[in-house]
Amino acid sequence: MAVGLASALFGGLPVFVICVLTALLHECGHIFCAARLGFECTRISLMPFGAAAVCDIEGISPADEIKLALAGPLVNLLLCVGIAGLWWFYPDSYAYTDLVFYASGGMLVLNLLPAYPLDGGRVARCLLERFMSVKACSVTLRVINILLVIGIVLIYVFAYRNLSLLTVAALLFCSALTKSPPAQKINFAAGKKKRGREIRYVILNENATFRDALKFVDGSRYLVLQIYAEKFLDEITEDELYERLLESNLYDKIYKSRGG
Repeated sequence: MAVGLASALFGGLPVFVICVLTALLHECGHIFCAARLGFECTRISLMPFGAAAVCDIEGISPADEIKLALAGPLVNLLLCVGIAGLWWFYPDSYAYTDLVFYASGGMLVLNLLPAYPLDGGRVARCLLERFMSVKACSVTLRVINILLVIGIVLIYVFAYRNLSLLTVAALLFCSALTKSPPAQKINFAAGKKKRGREIRYVILNENATFRDALKFVDGSRYLVLQIYAEKFLDEITEDELYERLLESNLYDKIYKSRGG
């Protein structure tokens, strides 16, 4: 709020609004991906240096965490490509969209830095943990953060004096020490049930996992899963799916977890 008021007082409100909207689009990419993977995002926090989606991702696999981390930058990339295409066909639109392009491009580059907990840092952590222990990975990422902070400060001193660089340096230094909030699995039963809700039947094979099933969850329709191999094996309602997920891993097979 304070940053927005300062921007309004000093004539930078349009830039501030564009940066906030771009950051929200970035976080929406994370939220959409998290929901598709079966996890819950509780809120988006707006901060002086950007925005952050608070998501509960307990039990997520490294491969899915990489997808989740790259979902936000992907939104920025698609936005930049779309605007560049607009410039190609309608050059006059540059004057109205240049700030959006540069804000989205800057956010794309920043979040791809291999500094935890930025998106690039999360990807780096998932990749490094394949080759080293969790402790060694943590130390490596902290060293990378420190090197990037030193590099950004040097750029500020000798090349480009912009206070946003110091803000980024402070973010990389401080946020790496911040622990993630406690995680929990998505709760289908938390919402109120609506009368007259349409039923959605989905057929899955016997090897389907809870993660596969969560992709079909739709708040407007009640999900009923039918498990088949060569013949009908089982039927699982949305409520049953949630109850069994509380005692299972996201990557467990649904039919196996029920049949024991």
